[in-house]
Amino acid sequence: MYISCAAYFFLRATAFECNYTSVHTLPYSPETFSGEPIADPIVSVKQEIRNKMGSLPQLYSDPSEKQADLIDPIKLKTLFKSQQKYLNNFFDKLDLSQAHVFTQTLLNSTGTIFITGVGKSGFVSKNISQTLVSLGIKSQFLSPVDALHGDIGILTSNDVLVMFSKSGNTEELIRLVPCARAKGAFLISVTSVEGNALMGMSDLNVHLPLERELCPFDLAPTTSTAIQMVFGCTVAIAMMDAKNLTKEGYAANHPAGRIGKSLIFKVRDVMKKQDELPVCREGDLIMDQLVELTSKGCGCLLVIDDDYHLMGTFTDGDLRRTLKASKEGIFKLTVGEMCNRNPRTISAERMAVEAMKKMEAPPSPVQFLPVIDEDNKLIGIVTLHGLVSAGL
Repeated sequence: MYISCAAYFFLRATAFECNYTSVHTLPYSPETFSGEPIADPIVSVKQEIRNKMGSLPQLYSDPSEKQADLIDPIKLKTLFKSQQKYLNNFFDKLDLSQAHVFTQTLLNSTGTIFITGVGKSGFVSKNISQTLVSLGIKSQFLSPVDALHGDIGILTSNDVLVMFSKSGNTEELIRLVPCARAKGAFLISVTSVEGNALMGMSDLNVHLPLERELCPFDLAPTTSTAIQMVFGCTVAIAMMDAKNLTKEGYAANHPAGRIGKSLIFKVRDVMKKQDELPVCREGDLIMDQLVELTSKGCGCLLVIDDDYHLMGTFTDGDLRRTLKASKEGIFKLTVGEMCNRNPRTISAERMAVEAMKKMEAPPSPVQFLPVIDEDNKLIGIVTLHGLVSAGL
């Protein structure tokens, strides 16, 4: 019995493989034993789907029908001009008194500024919230759906809830309002349609004037989201200005970025020190210091006296020039005879970005700066490679 079953399935599999191969790989139209062509199962499924779709419009052409899609530069320019017109309408008609009250309310908040929205307005809300956070302002995006399933527990009576909605009739936000009000939060709606539901349910409403969407059907949120973003980011900068946020304060919120590093890192944070320094004395022979010159990865020797005062520098470039000029005489020359007695230096408390600018300054850029204290004692070296490695 087991052998019969195995044979049966083997024959079925073989037959299926033959049919599939004949349909998809043979260069001619295969026929069955009855002389009728074998129906392509993929074509049949496509036809069945078309039949079930009925009269639904075909939005785009069949991708199998290759065609050249070209952007008309004249139409593109017209679109940008139209968008400019719609944005100018927003700026011209925005009620600045509403914007002022809105901004002052957020600034006076002693709790967290929660921002929410659905769909594209939700993405804008997240961006505005993150902008506030980057400026040191307590803010968080609150998903209206998740809020109704437990996340609303984070709201307190000290918080402000800002709801972005073009129509002002977003169902998820309307359902959220009574729950947020029960928590005691101050409710603000930011909408673009007059007489909407959220307007009457909020403690404060801000109207963002919208002439129409750039979308030819006036449907896709292509202008409304732009004015939401412009409004939110402008308010954020107004709050930043009112809080007198300094560059240092801003940098403290961006420690991993180049902006933060350039405003936070000092020379002492990126310099080499102690055993990493390629030091020698004035009386040392040049050829005796080749290992020191090449092993520390600085491309130079730092010439010091017995008290660690910096006396000069000798670079690998100086070595090449000395060798070319003196030839075998280099074996008798000391570092002190050929070193640069007036090198560029920097203090450990200077900003690291200043060190980079000093290295790149004309007339001839350098690859390193000795770091000295107020008594001209050597305490370190900062290299261009080290600054770049630190992300500056």
